[in-house]
Amino acid sequence: MAGFLLRCQCLFLIYYLQKVNNELVIDAKNSNVTIALTEDGRLVELNKENTKSSFVVGDVYLAKVRKIMPGLNAAFVDVGYERGAFLHYQDLGPQFKSLVAFTKNVINGGKKASALQNLKMQKEISKVGTISDVLECGMEILVQIAKEPISTKGPRITSELSIAGRYLVLMPFSDKIYVSQKIKSGEERGRIKQAIRKIKPKNFSVIVRTVAEGVSVEDIDAEMKALLKKWNDAIAKVDRTKEPQLLYQESSRTVSILRDIFSPSFDSIYVNDKSTFLEICDYVKLIAPDKLSIVKLYDDDQPIFDHFNITKQLKTSFGHTVSFKNGAYLIIERTEAMHVIDVNSGNKSKAGYDQEMNAVEVNLAAADEIAHQLRLRDIGGIIVIDFIDMVKPENRQKLYDRMREDMAHDRARHNILQLSKFGLMQITRQRVRPEMKVETTEVCPTCMGKGVAQPSILFSDVLEEKIEYVQDVLKIKNFKLYVNPYVEAYLCKGWPFSSIRHKWKKRFVPFKLYADQNLGFLQYRFVDVHGDEIDPNDNPDTEKLVKEND
Repeated sequence: MAGFLLRCQCLFLIYYLQKVNNELVIDAKNSNVTIALTEDGRLVELNKENTKSSFVVGDVYLAKVRKIMPGLNAAFVDVGYERGAFLHYQDLGPQFKSLVAFTKNVINGGKKASALQNLKMQKEISKVGTISDVLECGMEILVQIAKEPISTKGPRITSELSIAGRYLVLMPFSDKIYVSQKIKSGEERGRIKQAIRKIKPKNFSVIVRTVAEGVSVEDIDAEMKALLKKWNDAIAKVDRTKEPQLLYQESSRTVSILRDIFSPSFDSIYVNDKSTFLEICDYVKLIAPDKLSIVKLYDDDQPIFDHFNITKQLKTSFGHTVSFKNGAYLIIERTEAMHVIDVNSGNKSKAGYDQEMNAVEVNLAAADEIAHQLRLRDIGGIIVIDFIDMVKPENRQKLYDRMREDMAHDRARHNILQLSKFGLMQITRQRVRPEMKVETTEVCPTCMGKGVAQPSILFSDVLEEKIEYVQDVLKIKNFKLYVNPYVEAYLCKGWPFSSIRHKWKKRFVPFKLYADQNLGFLQYRFVDVHGDEIDPNDNPDTEKLVKEND
């Protein structure tokens, strides 16, 4: 009996040690939403969406062709962006003629012609044709955003339309069923295909996503109807007097990101905005009602990313130079055509190790960190990695296998090539959105980078003037003041009744003072009870104080 209990304890310990604690932390603000995915507290993925951005992957437009480029075998299409959206011939899709015919019917015939099931499909276009054969300037077509505007380039678009759900992706203008290759069971694949055949409308293709494995027919049917309704609602918006015209918009930024990354393995989802919290609850209730309890509203006054130690990880993970093990580091450079990563051993060396052994150890650790960086920064396109030279073929193969293993957890499509004779590894990774950027350096808020600042000892006097202005001039009695953690510690230092903070309490209407790791040394911000920022920078008394000490 004792041996059985010991085995049970060992099995439980192994399970506990192997279990990864996955958490989503969502920082929702008026201008953007940032979603951080952590594994055992380590930041592994970051998604940041500007809520005021006009172009989102998945949006469908009724647009007009502006310019044909035969040399590129492509066209530029007006979707309302300052630069024309790029549409290549290969992105038209084989059923492009059917799409054009359907669009004309809808524009000319209104809602009566909007039923795609009644459309007579046209002949497929050639795979090696030219853009001039099927497009002309002024033509009105349906397009979908495939890539958001990146750098100086406009959006990339496609005419192979799709509407994504949790279990299914609905694709008009074709008539096929595709099942995710990650569903290995032949019996399950057959069950799903049989169910889809019974409910799929004519002239629509369906892609069955991996998460549909084991899902009931009723749930699949409900989502099919929901996706079909989205399509019909989009087509009903077509108005020939408006060009370009947004017909279908992806779900809210938060829900659309959550749809792609949500996993039943998540232990917690924390969000700091009540409306976003309710929106996420509604979505999780729909797709995984048993996991509703993991969605939690964070209502503490400390910034949510500070509380979960994400701010510090952002500052250390997004720099030009990234340290990873015993003094070794990466240098990450971005050019117009590609990203280049240089692996350096730094002071990494051990007595008794030859150069080959040191190179292997550093390169393997670098592979782990590079895979992490590609996923975290969402680096796409061509990536060239300059590893430390290794002589033995078995070590080069070991590094290649390690990189493939590390990249296996990456959701983005990618391809990895073997090391070249120069020790370079080439990786291509799917790029849909601009690369994630986080500013890790701080410009002095006092001198604005000029190199000369006012005496920092006067900063508490400046803050006192700002507080007085907010309270007496702006007449705001209930507010929060956020400062750098070091400044917060200085203001609160000393016995409780001798600190600067306590003196302010006696002079002013009580307010709350908090530390914010995102703020520079002499930066600060005032926030009212509704979470809106207060601007105290037009206070003439403060300007006078600064000038007097100049």
